[in-house]
Amino acid sequence: MGYMHSQHLPGQLFRELMKDYYPTKKRISVSVGESVRIIRELQELSQNQLAQLTGIPQTSISAIENDRVRLGVERAKVLARALKCHPGVLVFPGWELPRDAAA
Repeated sequence: MGYMHSQHLPGQLFRELMKDYYPTKKRISVSVGESVRIIRELQELSQNQLAQLTGIPQTSISAIENDRVRLGVERAKVLARALKCHPGVLVFPGWELPRDAAA
């Protein structure tokens, strides 16, 4: 399998590489702002680039990432579109469904 960055989102590539590994029980806590920063960095975007994609000022993105400003539903939707993820990933970092949860 060759690495073709333009054809794989980082999440898809990560899942493919990690499919044979099991998560450890120990978890770290990630804030909403940290989740925005992590996903932005995985997409290899600067705050300025994300600001251009979303229309959200870079200073606001910095404030969100540093948990000085609440993300909010509307900004979560805008950021999620630009970051190619579901808004819930940003708003509820670390959320896990129980293994026996109904689909």
